[in-house]
Amino acid sequence: MLLWVRDELNYDKFQVNYDNTYVVIANRDFNNRIFTDYNMVLPLASALEKTSPQIKHAVVTTQGYDLTMRHGDRILQKNGMTVSEHFFDMFSWRFLQGSAVTAIQDPSAIVLTQSAATAIFGKQNPINQSLRIVEENRDLKVTAVVADPPGNSSFQFDFIRPFNYNDEYTKRMMNNWSGSSWRVYVQTVVGADIKQVDKTINTLKKTHDPGDQISTYFSFPMSKWRLYSEFKDGKNVGGMIEYVKLFSIIAVIILLIACVNFMNLSTARSEKRSKEVGIRKTLGSGKMQLVLQFFSESTILVLLAFLLSIGFVFLLLPAFNTLVAKELSLEMNQPYFWLGSLVIILFTGLLAGSYPALYLSAFNPIKVLKGVFLPGKAAALPRHILVVGQFVISILLISATIIVYQQIQYVKNRNMGYKANNLLMVTGTEDTEKNFRVIKDELLASRLVESVTRSSSPITQVWWKSGAPDWNGKPANLNLVVSGIRTDVDFAKTMGINLLQGHDFLGMPADSASVLLNRAAVEAMGLKDPIGMEMRFGDEKYNVIGVTENVVMESPYQPVDPMLTFYNPTATGVISLRLRDGISPQKALPFIETVFKKYNPAFPFTYQFADEEFGRKFINEELISKITNIFAGLAIFICCIGLAGLASFTVEKRFREIGIRKVLGATIKQVLFLISKQFLKLVTISFCLAVPITWWLMHQWLEKYSYRINISAWTFVAVGCLVFLLALVVVCLNALRAAITNPINSLRTE
Repeated sequence: MLLWVRDELNYDKFQVNYDNTYVVIANRDFNNRIFTDYNMVLPLASALEKTSPQIKHAVVTTQGYDLTMRHGDRILQKNGMTVSEHFFDMFSWRFLQGSAVTAIQDPSAIVLTQSAATAIFGKQNPINQSLRIVEENRDLKVTAVVADPPGNSSFQFDFIRPFNYNDEYTKRMMNNWSGSSWRVYVQTVVGADIKQVDKTINTLKKTHDPGDQISTYFSFPMSKWRLYSEFKDGKNVGGMIEYVKLFSIIAVIILLIACVNFMNLSTARSEKRSKEVGIRKTLGSGKMQLVLQFFSESTILVLLAFLLSIGFVFLLLPAFNTLVAKELSLEMNQPYFWLGSLVIILFTGLLAGSYPALYLSAFNPIKVLKGVFLPGKAAALPRHILVVGQFVISILLISATIIVYQQIQYVKNRNMGYKANNLLMVTGTEDTEKNFRVIKDELLASRLVESVTRSSSPITQVWWKSGAPDWNGKPANLNLVVSGIRTDVDFAKTMGINLLQGHDFLGMPADSASVLLNRAAVEAMGLKDPIGMEMRFGDEKYNVIGVTENVVMESPYQPVDPMLTFYNPTATGVISLRLRDGISPQKALPFIETVFKKYNPAFPFTYQFADEEFGRKFINEELISKITNIFAGLAIFICCIGLAGLASFTVEKRFREIGIRKVLGATIKQVLFLISKQFLKLVTISFCLAVPITWWLMHQWLEKYSYRINISAWTFVAVGCLVFLLALVVVCLNALRAAITNPINSLRTE
């Protein structure tokens, strides 16, 4: 657990400029919500560098995108970014070949990671080698090779390339202060006033774009990129830091439960060690000597456990890395590892040994040696309190795991507004655009594919957001953020989207001036009869021809944004195919691949299933569910071990009592009930305490989701029954030996 936590806390800390690097973000205030946007205008970075003395460097980058690279017979698709000139001054990457100073000076240069260079060039030296970029039909020269980005880096890429400022599109966008599609990063000078930097950014942007009155720009530090990345209504509401705290708490709780077991069993055995303590005291041992003895015993046990745990970590780490998608390792050659281990060993040893040491060392030697020492109920009370605490934690963890699972399943079963099953998405290219009609005809003729369309983005993502259009009767103060997508004919049919009003695009020339609204857009705009209405984006006019059901394209936990669907028969982003019912992907994919390779030979055939892409939206929650499940199981297992030990000791103390009861006619069932009831009473108290605590904590967790479950009382009933049954089985198995033992054996004297 702590290896995972440390990896998260160290995100991006390898960057030399970690403490003074920021990404520029905008809060765009629309009436329906405040939208936090990372997309900036292209000229902002260079203008900031020239304007503010508090900014040392400003860098603009594209978002990650795929390029198809060819070298000889090898064709590979890699992901990377286009960046401005100070990228390698601001961000730290280990150069294996080439120089950070000259790597991206030439517009035709490209920098590869070590794994990408090996995949493309094999054992050849990649420096100064030509690399064909299939999409652009041009060659780039490899100028440097860097080590692969660490797993805990916010930047993950296979290649880096510079902007070509001589390119006509780039020239045009360098003078465009309203089209936001890029990321902007700033590195401040030491001691810079961030509020002043933010003021400069807002002044500069709004001076060049006076119409931007809904945006507030601010600098977001690198230290928060990973752990505090979530925003709601313009306010930072945390992120991965919640899970870091959760896992840290769970790790400590597991350790505490084990410490409680040791305390309970040590104090339960106090009568057996009482004479030892009495004799030591009569021979001159002081209380402090006895305390040190018991602390030493517990610390030695912890040290042995630590050595065993190292072996188990080595065995389990590969499986755990697969579970959490990381490359964690025990860095035993680092001083911090041994320092941290020493702290944990001493903490655990002292905590586990504290109560037994103080309790046992306080025995009165006269009473002990006279045989009149009887701990009684007062000695049992602390043990009972600790057992209750253990089971409260176990019930909490098990209940939380179930509630997290229920929330994930609830959202997965949400009506997405389209049919994700049997829906295949293929990245479009210039060749697929040119040959789309014939590709579509051949796929439909195969009888394997039911419908084909194309769109500017996949159904599982939104790539375009904007302010709402104008229309007659629009309230003057109404600002809405809307999503948009461009599509071809058969979009609704292929995606399985229901039309609530009107009709879909028909492929007629008039469709180019038509638009579809989703239900959320109609509601947000307050439209009563939208069909036939005119929507205006600047000089462009569109007529509403239909209203669709809401489609969940972004977070499945949040409400759907207003969406506008435009007709554009040259939308080359994504080609979507719906397989016919009853046709398995294994049967259809070979033919589909053949068709695409026939008309798109320069590119490898890559595809995604819509249901799998939708499932990726639950990665964090499912990870939390799995890990919490594992450690909840471990917690209840440790609790049961402790309960078994206490039950066994209780049975041993009452062995003769049980024998007498059996002689007097008690049945096995009555004996088991006698032993079990005191432990089951503790479990019942634990359940009563755990339920309100768990409900409050999980209610707070669910509050961050707009689309969420209501916590059911039956969840707690089920968990209570499970824990009650486990406790009953553990206690009865330990009590059974005494219950079936011949009373003659238990009553015989020496």
